Amino acid sequence: MRKLSDTIARLANLRGAALMDGGFNGSSRLTGLEDFGSNPGALRAHVYTPKSLPSEAALVVVLHGCTQTAAGYDIGAGWSEMADRHGFALLFPEQQRQNNPNLCFNWFSPEDNRRAAGEALSIRQMIAVAADRYSIDPARIFVTGLSAGGAMASVMLATYPEVFAGGAIIAGLPYGCASTIPQAFDSMRGHGIPGEAELAALVRAASGHGGRWPTISIWHGSGDATVNPSNAAAIVGQWRSLHGVDVAPSTIEAVDGYPHRVWRDKEGREVIEEYSITGMAHGTPLHTVGEDGCGRSGAYMLEASISSTHHICRFWGLLEDEGGSQQGPQLEPECARQEFLPVPASAQARDTKTHRIYAQQQPADQTRAPAGVGKVIEDALRAAGLMR
Repeated sequence: MRKLSDTIARLANLRGAALMDGGFNGSSRLTGLEDFGSNPGALRAHVYTPKSLPSEAALVVVLHGCTQTAAGYDIGAGWSEMADRHGFALLFPEQQRQNNPNLCFNWFSPEDNRRAAGEALSIRQMIAVAADRYSIDPARIFVTGLSAGGAMASVMLATYPEVFAGGAIIAGLPYGCASTIPQAFDSMRGHGIPGEAELAALVRAASGHGGRWPTISIWHGSGDATVNPSNAAAIVGQWRSLHGVDVAPSTIEAVDGYPHRVWRDKEGREVIEEYSITGMAHGTPLHTVGEDGCGRSGAYMLEASISSTHHICRFWGLLEDEGGSQQGPQLEPECARQEFLPVPASAQARDTKTHRIYAQQQPADQTRAPAGVGKVIEDALRAAGLMR
């Protein structure tokens, strides 16, 4: 059993991280979406469409992380930039402080993480209205998210699998790994996560779906101290049996210097991919420089010389000017472990600078003595988005 002092220390760290401003200054490119249904989760909705959106375009649903806003995450990850380049529509659900003081989606709450209820239903209602309003191709609807948004993407893929062609989970957690605050906190630390068979059964039971499952792209930094990287392996395991693929990946390669594993089904389709971003902390990996740069680095938006936004779009087939996946050099299994693939030097320099900035942004009162054990735990849980 873990010591209370250990729990308090970890909660305090989460509290400090949660108090950082995860947004960006500047005008938003997004437009509000109103009157999208009963909205039982009390969420906001925003959309973005390029000026020349083609008919039967794709729709990408983007879920921000804790402390972030929809507009801030769009600026950071560069989703509207990518939509302009390749002609698809975007939907941004947004959390409200009245639901979660840290602006986290309530991915662990039984009130919000099941079909036809709470935040999951609100997002489904948004999708229905946006798809109708912008003449979206129903076979090309996708969902992605960071951290709590990534965990909420897992919720949407499990509870409404018939809606999505694919999903991308960045620094997130598998569906069904938590239904209480202590379970959520333990799962974030990599403790108590169910086994693969149980995780897959949880997805099957979430909707009764009998058709083809969405494809899954999984991204995680190996240095993530907020959501343990073991969660990425759990997500792979959760979806592997659903897609009926082997335990061993079909391909192991290096993409932009990072380990990339791919699983193909019996038809040869790439149905699961996983990127391990060596040494990266908690956040969305970006490549912001150069002609093909996308997004802007900041809190939880980390320059890593690889654009998750770009590669996710490619995995989903949204890059019309690129034919199929661009595979990197093939690696032998024993050479594919993340410790043998160094972070590019440019990414190391930027990441170090970013972490120094983060340290400077820490609120000055974080080091003050706690008023009491109960208050510290309660305040930290609320700040981390694990308590209403």
